[in-house]
Amino acid sequence: MEANDNKIITYLNNLTPSRNELVTKMENLAEKENVPIMDLVGMETLLQLLRLSMPKTILEIGAAIGYSAIRMAQALPEVTIVTIERDEHRYMQAKAHIEQAGLQDRIHLIFGDALEVFDLVEKEAAFDIIFVDAAKGQYERFFTMYETLLNQTGIIITDNVLFRGMVAEDHETIEPKRMKNLVKKIDRYNRWLMEHPDYITTILPVGDGIAISKKRGEER
Repeated sequence: MEANDNKIITYLNNLTPSRNELVTKMENLAEKENVPIMDLVGMETLLQLLRLSMPKTILEIGAAIGYSAIRMAQALPEVTIVTIERDEHRYMQAKAHIEQAGLQDRIHLIFGDALEVFDLVEKEAAFDIIFVDAAKGQYERFFTMYETLLNQTGIIITDNVLFRGMVAEDHETIEPKRMKNLVKKIDRYNRWLMEHPDYITTILPVGDGIAISKKRGEER
């Protein structure tokens, strides 16, 4: 089955429209420096979800080199994005890429740990979409902290929630211990999401797993 899955991914990657020179350059940089950006299928899925919901404001937790923020801004010409990055080297790379893309007026890059810059982000709330793609062990803390800045009918999207399929394995067989603990945290987050009284969540098995949590709003 795994071989078929790989063939399908290759097939879908080949069908994906070509990206512009800057985006291709960023994809090559990510591969060279082992930067965890979204894979093509996951990225295209995210962009299609955004086209369907047409948000005006997006908060991204985890900018890395600016890849996702730039892709989202290019797909949605009316959107403004606030994105956070705590690694100084990646922050500087993201800053340069955003400027090269000419998107500095629509992408506001914040340097710092997302758990420590809430006051800065709050000034730019509220958000239609919150995209969580940072430290996996902190997903629940990110969600709890920043969902207060979400619009009443907003959506929170979390990447990497299937973590290479390891969440579906027997956790006790996973080595090393650090990896086992991380997988357990992601699994707990997924279960917490699915049981959250204020959100309806669906997990899509595309890319490395994308959780889509829709705020219930007045429907509850």
